[in-house]
Amino acid sequence: MSILDDNIAKLGGFLKRFRETGIQNRIAGKDVAGSEGVFQTLSPVDASVICDVAHGAATDIDAAATAAHEAFPAWRDMPAMERKKIILRIAEGIEARAEEIALCECWDTGQAYRFMSKAALRGAENFRYFADQVVQARDGQHLKSPTLMNITTRVPIGPVGVITPWNTPFMLSTWKIAPALAAGCTVVHKPAEASPLTARLLVEIAEEAGLPPGVLNTVNGFGEGAGKALCEHPKIKAIAFVGESRTGSLITKQGADTLKRNHLELGGKNPVIVFEDADLERALDAAIFMIYSINGERCTSSSRLLVQDTIREAFEAKLVARVNNIRVGHPLDPETEVGPLVSQEHFDKVTGYFDIAKQDGAVIAAGGEALERSGYFVRPTLFTQAHNKMRIAREEIFGPVLTSIPFSSEEEALEIANDTDYGLTGYVWTNDLTRALRFTDRLEAGMIWVNSENVRHLPTPFGGVKASGIGRDGGDWSFEFYMEQKHIGFATGQHKIPKLGAS
Repeated sequence: MSILDDNIAKLGGFLKRFRETGIQNRIAGKDVAGSEGVFQTLSPVDASVICDVAHGAATDIDAAATAAHEAFPAWRDMPAMERKKIILRIAEGIEARAEEIALCECWDTGQAYRFMSKAALRGAENFRYFADQVVQARDGQHLKSPTLMNITTRVPIGPVGVITPWNTPFMLSTWKIAPALAAGCTVVHKPAEASPLTARLLVEIAEEAGLPPGVLNTVNGFGEGAGKALCEHPKIKAIAFVGESRTGSLITKQGADTLKRNHLELGGKNPVIVFEDADLERALDAAIFMIYSINGERCTSSSRLLVQDTIREAFEAKLVARVNNIRVGHPLDPETEVGPLVSQEHFDKVTGYFDIAKQDGAVIAAGGEALERSGYFVRPTLFTQAHNKMRIAREEIFGPVLTSIPFSSEEEALEIANDTDYGLTGYVWTNDLTRALRFTDRLEAGMIWVNSENVRHLPTPFGGVKASGIGRDGGDWSFEFYMEQKHIGFATGQHKIPKLGAS
C-alpha cells in the first residue's frame, strides 16, 4: 500500500462519524442543531460531499454569545496557573491528534499534506506560547507622579467573536483563540463555511482538556447570517477576523452600533523585490515558496515579483523551469506540492485571471490552465511582461499565480512596491545593507523580511497597513487587543484639592 493509499484509508476512519452524524454547533458544551437546518461541505479534491454541517444564524449566535457571557466571570477569575494548565493540555491534545487534524484539513481545503502535517503542530505551538504568557498577562506598570502612585493593570475585555478563513483554518483558529483564552476571554468561533471540520476538532480537544462549557463555542454558518449576527451582538465585545478586505469593511460597519473593537487581518498584494546584487538562487527559492506553497492561498504570499531589469531575463528563465516542475496532485500524497483550490467559486475566480492577463497584454509564461480532472486543480501560473497598472498586478488573486514586473532603479522599485491599496508584507533581496535599511524604512508594509521568506516568530507583531488590516497579533500585541488597560491612582499625601462652593 502506498503512503497515499494509507492516508486515504486513515482519513476514511476519521470522517466516518461526521458522515453519519454531521457536524453540529457546539454551544455551552453541548451539540446543537442549526436553526437554519444544514448545509454540505464538499471536498475540493473531487467535489464529493464530506458531510452535513449545522447551518447556524442569529438564533444560534445569540445562544452562543449568552453562553460565552455566562461563562466569562468564572473563566476570567480562575487562577492564572489553572488556566495555564488547561491551555497546555489543549496543546498536548492537538499534538496527540495531529495526524487526524492534518488529514481532515487536507480533504476539506485541498491543501497539500506536506504543509498541513505541520499546521497542527503550529497550532499546538500557539497554545504553548500563550500558555506561558498567562501569568504575566495582567501585569502593568508603576508610573509615579509627585502626588500619586499610579499603577496600571490589564483585564480581559469579555466575550469575543473569532471569524476565521478557509486557507489554513486550524492554525489560524489557534492563532486567534489561544491568546483570547490566555487573556481570560470567552469565545464564539465562526469558522469559514468551506472548512468546518477542524474547527469541530479544536472545540472537542479543548473540552477534553478541561476547558469549561461555554468558554469556547462554535457556530457554523455563512457570513450574511451567523457572521453578521456575531458582529452585531451586544454581548460580544470584540471581533478578531482573518479574511478579505471587503469583508473586513463590512465587519467594521456591522459592529459600529455596539462600538465593537476589531482586529482585522486582511488581504495583500505583496511585493518580493529582487535586486541584481542579491543571492539569486536563494531569492528564487523564496519567491517560489511564498507564492506556490499553500496553493497560493495565503495573505502573505509574494504575488508580485519585482525583479531588476539587468537580471530579469535570466531570473525569469529559471523561474519558468521551476514553476513548470511543481508537482500538482492529490493533497494526501506527500509528494504533492500544490493541491486543488478550495471551492468551485474560488476556482472560477482564479482561472478567470488567465483571460484577464491576456486582455491586459501580459504573457502567460507558465501554467495558465486548469487540469483536466475532477476537482478544482489549476497549474501553477507565471505572468511576465507585466506592469503595475494591470489588474493581475493590483487585485488579490489568492491562488498559485505570480506576476513578474521589471524595474530599473531603487526609486522605481519603491514606487511600484508602494503603488497598491494593500500593505501587509514585503520581501527585499539585496546584499547592500544600507539599501536594505533605506528601502525597508520607506516600504509601506506592516511586516518586511530581508533576504528571507516569511519566517514567523510568535513574539513579533503580525499585521498590515492600508487595506491589509487594523491591529496586530503576536506576543503582547495580542493581549493588547483582548484586554483593557486599567489605571489606578493612589494619593501619596494630602495634596491640595480645589474647593468649589466653599465659603
